[in-house]
Order: sequence, then C-alpha cells, then structure tokens
Amino acid sequence: MLNFVVCDDNLNILNKFSKMLESIFLKYNYDASVVFQSTDADSILNFVNSNKTDVLILDINLKSNITGLQLAEKVREHNKKCYIIFTTGHLEYAIVAYKLKTFDYLPKPITYERLEDTVTRLFEDINGLPKRYIKIDNKNTLIDENEINYIKREGMKLVFHTDNKDYETYTSLSKIQENLPSNFIRCHKSYVANVNKIVNVEPISNTLFFANKSTCDIGPKYKSTLMEVMKNNGNIK
Repeated sequence: MLNFVVCDDNLNILNKFSKMLESIFLKYNYDASVVFQSTDADSILNFVNSNKTDVLILDINLKSNITGLQLAEKVREHNKKCYIIFTTGHLEYAIVAYKLKTFDYLPKPITYERLEDTVTRLFEDINGLPKRYIKIDNKNTLIDENEINYIKREGMKLVFHTDNKDYETYTSLSKIQENLPSNFIRCHKSYVANVNKIVNVEPISNTLFFANKSTCDIGPKYKSTLMEVMKNNGNIK
C-alpha cells in the first residue's frame, strides 16, 4: 500500500483535499491511503522521519517558521525516494519546487479533475505501465482502456462497462470500434469485448465472464473468430 501524507495550513482545505484523495483511490481501486495529515510542519516532519511515507503533498506557503520548500529539503535528507507534490497559489514557486525532485505542482484552487490527473499519472509512473485512454464523446470524456470489460449497444446509446462504473454516450458501435485497440473484439451484434479482461467463457450458453463478475453474450456470427482470438491470447487452451 502507498502511504500519502498531506500538509496544508488551512484545516478546511486539508480535510477536503484528503477526502478527494480517498475518493480517487476508491474510484481507481488504488492500494493507497492518507495515513497522516496536519497543518503543522513539525508534526509532518516527525511523522515522515519515523514512518513509511511514499507520497508527500505539501503546501508551499505554510503559516509556520518554515516553508513547504524548506520542509521538503529536510525530508529529502532522510527520504530520497518519496514522491513530493507541491500545492500553492503562487505560480512563481513552481520552478524552485521542481528542483527538489518534485513529481508535480498543483496550483490552487485545486480541482478534483486536476488532482485526479496527477494521482493517476503517479501510479502509472510507479507501475511503469503507460495508460491509454479512449475518448468516448464530444465532452472529452476519457476512459482508461484497461478498465473497460465490454461495450454494449442499447438502442441509440453505447454503455461502456468498466471495473467500477458504467459510462453512457450516444454513438454507433461501429464508429467507436474504429478507435479501439486490437484487443477489443466484436463478439455479438450488440457487444464488443476486451479480450484481455475475459476470465472465462461458457461456449454452451455463449457467455463471456469478467473478473468483476459481469458477463456479456456471444453471437453465433462472431463465435468462431472470437474463440480463435481468445485461444491465441491465452484465454483458453
């Protein structure tokens, strides 16, 4: 599990920020938690020096005898690998912040979307696996392709079934399939399945099973091609 520590001199902002982080962890099923938060720089330093800390998020402009930058310098004396993310309303600090091996810099006021982008990139960096996103509508809604189990056509709309939630958009299945990677296979006139997410297949009932216990149908027209692709992919023997 990754341990996050957060410091901000405003208690309301600190609590809101920590709640946003926990919401992002839950949304993406990240093995992470905010293990400590404080408005006091000394308390943060004492905790980081005595406990496993993977990510430290610091407000640069602390109402303290030291700044967030100075606090980061002290942390770096004992922890060279910790990811540091700075927050501040003063853009002129950005260049200085990056000199401290900073992962990112978040200008205030911090939005959920901006924080979400930073956290997802951080986990990509840790895992060493670049994510690819699929744009599903004109509102620039992006979905991580690795989270999509299958796509279903329901009337005039498409429903993207992912590990944690469903996304709906109005477009055609054939149009969206043009922009999908090769691991997305048409398995039914109303379904496109992500072969990498299939955990089992029942050829008699023509059903595909996914890790989150969701299922989708196999159409007779697409069955032979799908089974061959799954065999080559290692889903079945």
